[in-house]
Amino acid sequence: MDKLPISVNPVAAGWRSVLTELSLAIVVPVFNEEAVLPEWIVKAQQWGADELIVVDGGSTDHTCRLLADSHIRWISSILGRAAQMNAGFQECKSDIILFIHSDTIINSSHLLAVKQAMQDKSVVGGRFDVRLSGDGFAFRVIAYFINLRSRLSGISTGDQCQFVRRSVFERMGGFPEQALMEDIEFSKRLKRYGKIACLRQKVVTSSRRWESHGIIRTVLLMWKLRFLYWLGVSPDKLAQVYRQAR
Repeated sequence: MDKLPISVNPVAAGWRSVLTELSLAIVVPVFNEEAVLPEWIVKAQQWGADELIVVDGGSTDHTCRLLADSHIRWISSILGRAAQMNAGFQECKSDIILFIHSDTIINSSHLLAVKQAMQDKSVVGGRFDVRLSGDGFAFRVIAYFINLRSRLSGISTGDQCQFVRRSVFERMGGFPEQALMEDIEFSKRLKRYGKIACLRQKVVTSSRRWESHGIIRTVLLMWKLRFLYWLGVSPDKLAQVYRQAR
């Protein structure tokens, strides 16, 4: 069968047998997520991932009890998104690892899109475009510029559901276990290993951060943090700035 263009819908029946040759694991770091977990668990069980691993960072609410009752595979780790994702990777055997946040919505078509993109052996990983859950026009504008910036730079954030080829992740040594900007640093390093797939299919991520702290204030804070990181300010100091701003 001739290889189809990457823009073709991966749900097409002719692709299913080819795409299943690549296995895919989903790793989800969580911490005190009891408010969103019940609905999230129902959706996660419908994805059809080859592996699904939730990594709790020491939650003090009912997160662990909800996970235990769900029969979803989960482990405990030290707190820290990078450390949690690295710990989850150690439990995986699949060819591709997809990292998502518990407040991000995907479905089985996103998994098929990842498998389709990774048919190209020059592709080492990638990310999705993002849509914010809020209904306001401002959220659409924010999402537009997030996607545009990411497409032009090849740099992505965890909200965009980063994925990577297992062999490449091992060579990279995983996510850098730093206090902040681990996703930015990871995507910067990933570019050195090969082609990045910037998938236009959208994942929906929560807009609660902008809603809680204000849209303008949050945007300015994100710009400030990234600019300081570009200047070489340490992630530990940036984490202090982030906590103080919140």
